[in-house]
Amino acid sequence: MKKVTLIIILFISFFGIQAQNSKDKEDHRKQIKAMKVAFITQEMKMDPELAQKFWPIYNNYECKKMDLRRREHDEIDNIETLTENEAEKLIKEYQDIENEEYQIKKLLFSDLKKIISAKEIIKLQKLESDFNKKLWKEYRDRKEGERKRN
Repeated sequence: MKKVTLIIILFISFFGIQAQNSKDKEDHRKQIKAMKVAFITQEMKMDPELAQKFWPIYNNYECKKMDLRRREHDEIDNIETLTENEAEKLIKEYQDIENEEYQIKKLLFSDLKKIISAKEIIKLQKLESDFNKKLWKEYRDRKEGERKRN
């Protein structure tokens, strides 16, 4: 229980920090990643041996997922100037990205089944969701606090 409280305190204090430049943003991402690792490791009750097997698999998945997100969020300068053919190509790219995301998730589950149970994989999915919800809540609360001060 003390560890969960510590993680929550870290969340709250972490989001009090404002990213001011790209280095700060990178540090910000690293802090979020560290909190996520701590949260998942604790909640999954990983011993060092399991963590040593788990994290390379999970980190590989996260890297591939991040690459897909970058592709998906390539900026479109002006949608109004897109031709129908260009729009069709973008739709195809979005579909390809969705398919690739499905494939890497399928591979993640397959790889994780070698080291943890199906039930633990489901628990991992819930923990990821819980972590992301807390992250977004803290972000919204911080933004709301900033608006009230201004």
